[in-house]
Parts: sequence; structure tokens; C-alpha cells
Amino acid sequence: MSNSTRIWSSIDFDKDGKQTDCLRLPISTDLSAYGWIPIPAICLKNGDGPTALLIAGTHGDEYEGQIALMRLSRKLKPSEIEGRIIILPALNFPAVRSGRRVSPIDEGNLNRLYPGRAHGTATEMIAHYVTEVLLPTTDLVVDLHAGGRSLDYLPSALIRPGTTAKQQEKLLELLDVFGAPIGLMTDGSGGGGNTTLPAAAESTGALVITAELGGGATLNREGLDLAEQGVLRLLKHVGILPSCDVSAPGPVRIMNGSGTDLLVYAYADGLYEPMVDLGDEVSEGQVAALLHSIDKPYIEPEEIRFARGGLIACKRFPTLVRRGDCLFELMEDLAPRHLQG
Repeated sequence: MSNSTRIWSSIDFDKDGKQTDCLRLPISTDLSAYGWIPIPAICLKNGDGPTALLIAGTHGDEYEGQIALMRLSRKLKPSEIEGRIIILPALNFPAVRSGRRVSPIDEGNLNRLYPGRAHGTATEMIAHYVTEVLLPTTDLVVDLHAGGRSLDYLPSALIRPGTTAKQQEKLLELLDVFGAPIGLMTDGSGGGGNTTLPAAAESTGALVITAELGGGATLNREGLDLAEQGVLRLLKHVGILPSCDVSAPGPVRIMNGSGTDLLVYAYADGLYEPMVDLGDEVSEGQVAALLHSIDKPYIEPEEIRFARGGLIACKRFPTLVRRGDCLFELMEDLAPRHLQG
């Protein structure tokens, strides 16, 4: 364990068997001068082998991954595995407890604060612990997400482009094994850039796959089942669950999600009326939405158009929007040259 982290736990990650406790995130408030916040943690280990880090609850209003990892934490037994599985179903516990994307303590978005700081805010301390303590010992990271309150996503899995051709080949294999209908390669230019967990993991060599499983702060049954089965397939693929009986993945369409022009934004406040649905194929210049002014209801709504064509990967959930809100994100089929690294 890194000596610089301020987070601690009674879990011995090198000990065989199953351990359940929490990571202790120090907090000092008016009513708790020397307190800590529990981040539930489960560690299963059996001998030597690869390590998998399974994460959900990076954003508190995304539920498919949280429930899938709760299920797996009850289902998996040390005798079934070869290696180690660390499960964190509610990584940003303050955000999970409040049902928010960001932490109510410091308004921190965990997946925009990597690599974090040991002596930073509560959310920065969590990011630092993952970066400095967990990632260096990990071979596979599975980070389960959804669209939260503001977005609805097609069930999909995401990777960053590999730093080498060999690493990229391994990452593309993870997309096929996880089995989401859409496999997306993205450099984060439309969102978190280099402040995300996958970006922080690049220097460690750990392979990271992220999943988007639904949205609207509701529970998508298809996304929940995909999360559980996809994680089991990945654990078998890397040799941690060699004898696990898993369902075969379906076909995966590999696509590109890099570039800010694949996102569609509101350029004024108002009520947005979507003219397309999640999963639709759209063309450049097509009307994406009508934006109705609540200040001037007597004027015609503004037409918002797509700058590029592609497949609608995610769609805004609330109808009331402010200037700068994301309404849609597109994906496009990945050119063969990208697939070759």
C-alpha cells in the first residue's frame, strides 16, 4: 500500500479467502472531527494469478453496475477463482448515498479528477487511492457506468486507444468478450479527456474496459444482465474464473467516439424536443431537435442539426435544458486503419 494515501482498510489484499469490509475515507466535519466515510469493499483471493478490479458507483445515480457487482460479491467464491478479485460497488460512496452524479461533500465528479491527490478533497483522495494503491497491482479493470439523471445510453462498452498495437489488440478482445452490442473506442475528447480512470491506468499497463448500461437514473434490465454476464465472461477470459459457465457474447459493432463534433449541444436555454431516438442512424445536417424558448413562447423553435452522421449512442433525458447541455452523442463505424493500431 502507498504510504502517501490517507485512505485505509482492514482488508489484507494479499490474504487468501473472502474478506468484506470497507475503505475508510477520512472526513472532518462540525459533528465528526475525526470521522471516516465507509466505501464498501470485497476482496476474493485464491493463490497466484491475475487481479481484476471491478468498480461501480463512480457516479452515484448509475445503478446497473452497482447491483450487478452486489450480485457478484454474493455469488463468487474464493474456491472458484485463480488469482484475485477486488469489488467496489459504490466507489464514490457519498455520491451513491445521495443518488447524485457528483459528491455532496465537495461537488467532485470522480471520473474527472484522476489521478487525484492524497491530501486533496474527499473525491480527489478516492481517485488517488485507486491510482496509486489499486491500479499498480491490477491486470484488468472493469468500470461500470450508465447515463445517470441527464442521459440515456445504448448498452455499450468503451476502451481508450491502446498505447501500443499489442495493447490495442488486447483491448479490442475485451470488447468482444464483454459482449455489448456496441464497442466504442474513444480518446475522451468529448468528455473527460485525461482526467478519467482509463487515462490514469495507461501508465500502469492495466487493461481497462468501461460500460454504459442505461440511464435516466433508472434500472435498465438489459444493462443489468449485460453487466453481470459481461463481467463473468471477462473474468473467465483473463483466467481468474477458468471453470465458470458463461453465456456466449453476441456480435459487437466496433465504433469510434472520439471528437467533439460527435456531440450535439443546446446553444440556448429552453425545452428540447428530440426529433430522433436512441439507436437511430442519422445523417449530417439532419434535424436533431427543436429548442423551444420559455422566455419567448411566441417565436418558432430553433432547429438543432447534426454536424456529422452516425449512430445515436446517448440522448439527454430531461427536457428542460440550459445553454451548453449535451443533447446527443453520436458514434461512427471505425475505419479499418484504427483497428490495426
